Amino acid sequence: MTGVRRFVRQVRAEQRVYWRNGASAIFTFFLPIFFVVVLGLFGRNRKVDGEPYSSFFIPGMLGMAIVMTTFAGLAITLVIRRERGMLKRVRGTPLPPAVYLGALVASTAIVLALETIVVLALGDLAFDVPLPDHWYEVIALVVAGAASFAGLGIAVTRYVPSAEGSSAVVNAIYLPILFASGAFFPVDDLPAVVSVLADALPLTHLLDALRAVFIDGGVGRDELLGLIVVALWGCGGAVLALRTFRWEPRGG
Repeated sequence: MTGVRRFVRQVRAEQRVYWRNGASAIFTFFLPIFFVVVLGLFGRNRKVDGEPYSSFFIPGMLGMAIVMTTFAGLAITLVIRRERGMLKRVRGTPLPPAVYLGALVASTAIVLALETIVVLALGDLAFDVPLPDHWYEVIALVVAGAASFAGLGIAVTRYVPSAEGSSAVVNAIYLPILFASGAFFPVDDLPAVVSVLADALPLTHLLDALRAVFIDGGVGRDELLGLIVVALWGCGGAVLALRTFRWEPRGG
């Protein structure tokens, strides 16, 4: 079997595993969509900086989908598989470890693509947020964000000690980031210390760029500079993942 056929076959297997796991699908796929509906109804008549709240929260929900699907989803899945010995057993099979890991990332990307389509469709049909003219910038930003947070998600597995605590640890990392980065509501009035921290986070700059596309019609110079922060976090996560990723359980 060629490498490409192995990869495609493994991606299909990962997709079956994902959609058969109801808890995983609800957590990473349906929860951001649920927030789109709830926040959309809550803020239907509200405005942010003179713009409809819907134009603010749809990009925010895209950011939430990226973080939950790529960062949280990959981190939790890999820790559980590592501690159950599944990753260790992969290295004893003919399937190359790189193909196995790449297929998992590709399967995650498929889930995120579907989620992005649903969020954008809901924004257009239910909350009057049409797909921007520069729609290709939205796609590019989703891809860039996914790549960055996927690297970070894989990197953080090294520091999660057990399968039982994986959800708690990962949630404790990304939930504060969502709030501090302004995924749900404006964060202009945050304390100075928190604002400085938020400015260093990749999600803050990713959301700024997404909102620039939806509200201003495209990514400007300031947003492009902010995307450097996203790229640096992603590269740092990828390097850390390559150097520290474990295939064996922490106990052995």
